[in-house]
Amino acid sequence: MLKDENNNIIGGVETFRDLSTEETLRKEIQEQYTFHDIISKSYAVKQILNILPDIADSDSTVLIEGPSGSGKEMFSKAIHNLSKRANEKFVAINCGALPDTLLESELFGYVKGAFTDAKKDKPGRFAMAQGGTILLDEIGDISTALQVKLLRVLQEREYEPLGGNHTVKTNARIIAATNRNLPERVGKGAFREDLYYRLNVVKLTLPALKERREDIPLLIEHFLRMFNLKKEKDIQQVSTEAMAILLAYDFPGNIRELENIIEYAFVLCRGKEILPQHLPQDVTVKQEVNHPHQIQAPKLSIIAQAEAEAISQALLRNKGSKQKTAEEMGIHKTTLWRKMKRYGLC
Repeated sequence: MLKDENNNIIGGVETFRDLSTEETLRKEIQEQYTFHDIISKSYAVKQILNILPDIADSDSTVLIEGPSGSGKEMFSKAIHNLSKRANEKFVAINCGALPDTLLESELFGYVKGAFTDAKKDKPGRFAMAQGGTILLDEIGDISTALQVKLLRVLQEREYEPLGGNHTVKTNARIIAATNRNLPERVGKGAFREDLYYRLNVVKLTLPALKERREDIPLLIEHFLRMFNLKKEKDIQQVSTEAMAILLAYDFPGNIRELENIIEYAFVLCRGKEILPQHLPQDVTVKQEVNHPHQIQAPKLSIIAQAEAEAISQALLRNKGSKQKTAEEMGIHKTTLWRKMKRYGLC
């Protein structure tokens, strides 16, 4: 603001910053690391994404293993959406959340009079998924009695509704997901070996978030956009101090926990930047206890942090070999060396 000798406003100066290049770069990165709503630059996840179209086209039964909150349902939906069944229904059911009798009726439906409150026939999830895909989530938690009935569906592609005396055919594609170690449960007699091998035609193993830390900044960017829309806020970033805490955290609840943490921060944050005090106390306290000297504000941008983490993980996988690491990342060896030097990795 410009004033004359009498303190009268006679003009002003305004500074503009061109953010078009930065926004273009952000969009390019977002598109580069997004595949059917799956956001990742992790090598392990990219290996899965590379074969996902082939898996989708095969129509084979798929078993997806991974810890809770690692995105098993999202990968299941991606398989469905990439397949020739994409125009039909995708039906998901959490097998571990229902008792046996209720789960059986939910899966196979029931006929009128099957039990006291069965006033009319009700189709089950397999009927709803006819021509489409059914996801049997937490398959490792179902009882051995129900495992027998599910085995018949996989072998004969047919089932009987609860209380019925007629057979119903199904052509729904089956995807099963679990956070359990099924071979271990087979060894203990808690899961049928024949059912395991029927499910384990194509197996995908999803890594925990702590094994793909380079994805944390990308996921945070995604959740910022999502919650800004949902909660009608304009939070633009996570501070470097808060980002350092999140990058060092182990996320036992994986991606779902990260989403919950960002939503929690949205509740407390009244400005445009999420600070450490906006994070849940158990996250910050645990980091201060486990890493008392590591929680420092990084000097790098969020994008650079993700790249540095990706290089670090690739070096670990390749036992320090710069040549193999460069080949894996699709860059020249001298470029890798330059980036390692920049990020203090050599």
